[in-house]
Amino acid sequence: MPETHDPRIFFAGVQTLLAWQRCGLALMAFGFVIERFNLFLTLLRLAPESSPNHLFSLIVGVVLVLLGAAVEIASTWAFRRYVRELPLQDVPSGSWVWLGSTINLVVAGIGIMLAAFLVLSGF
Repeated sequence: MPETHDPRIFFAGVQTLLAWQRCGLALMAFGFVIERFNLFLTLLRLAPESSPNHLFSLIVGVVLVLLGAAVEIASTWAFRRYVRELPLQDVPSGSWVWLGSTINLVVAGIGIMLAAFLVLSGF
């Protein structure tokens, strides 16, 4: 039986990478919203900012942002491993294999910086 090569296999991997990228971004955004929502509630109540609820929302928010960054890094690692295992004939010529991985790593770096900002501005 002759061996056939299908570039759709590569594109399925790219779609999976993009799905994980959206998941990581959503986790980071949700973590940011949780951390900043308590600040909004504090302003509405005119309560002191050092309430115990602020520490809880800070911890949960930062953990979610870091979890999103970890998803970005893990999906990049898995995609690169997947592409290395593909036959060269399944990777379309002229495709920028590195682009999705690079974007993921940049977003992960931004997420780590956001987590650091949230921690430093929370205390």
